[in-house]
Amino acid sequence: MALNKNHSEGGGVIVNNTESILMSYDHVELTFSDMKNVPEAFKGTKKGTVYLTPYRVIFLSKGKDAMQSFMMPFYLMKDCEIKQPVFGANYIKGTVKAEAGGGWEGSASYKLTFTAGGAIEFGQRMLQVASQASRGEAPNGAYGYSYMPSGAYVYPPPVANGMYPCPPGYPYPPPPPEFYPGPPMMDGAMGYVQPPPPPYPGPMEPPVSGPDVPSTPAAEAKAAEAAASAYYNPGNPHNVYMPTSQPPPPPYYPPEDKKTQ
Repeated sequence: MALNKNHSEGGGVIVNNTESILMSYDHVELTFSDMKNVPEAFKGTKKGTVYLTPYRVIFLSKGKDAMQSFMMPFYLMKDCEIKQPVFGANYIKGTVKAEAGGGWEGSASYKLTFTAGGAIEFGQRMLQVASQASRGEAPNGAYGYSYMPSGAYVYPPPVANGMYPCPPGYPYPPPPPEFYPGPPMMDGAMGYVQPPPPPYPGPMEPPVSGPDVPSTPAAEAKAAEAAASAYYNPGNPHNVYMPTSQPPPPPYYPPEDKKTQ
């Protein structure tokens, strides 16, 4: 937490160049308690405007108060709560620690009272953004303030609900040519030429008929046996595998012929 380091001489709020104002509310009162050796700047009630950035809460006082600005980074805040009392305005309270070189030492309890409303909206968004920042995510929000050469951000006319519209999507540059290179451009000499597919087989031609062989009961039985042993391959539907045809058996000689030979 830093004291009097986030305001300009003209009364503007100063944030880092990498940050943006996500939300702001006017008519906010800031008080401190639970401090040892309370510095003069922390005494009394401060009135002004509270700002929310992706990484911190900034309070900017009005008038010539000893505390012109007060910054609380999320990593130094704890026990944040949104309170809705029956009587009185809603407020946000918690504890914050001093950071090195922040202009004060120790820790303190703070109370942000939203006299004109907005405590619930601001508190819920603050808790959401703080959770995203703790996980290393980039909080989404609006860039409602323009940076001035003096280092201050000049805010536009106040918005009714304290919210600023989201900007259009950031036009990311196209990736360089070395990312995801396409296939190299090759000429005909370097290209890979695949062989043409085999010709589509036509209808099966009738088998060449051999010399006529006299049909006998024994030959017919042999042919039937060969047909039974043939098989068909579904992967090659145009061929049928059959065993080689056997020659016909020798002629039958009666016993009386054997005696004469």
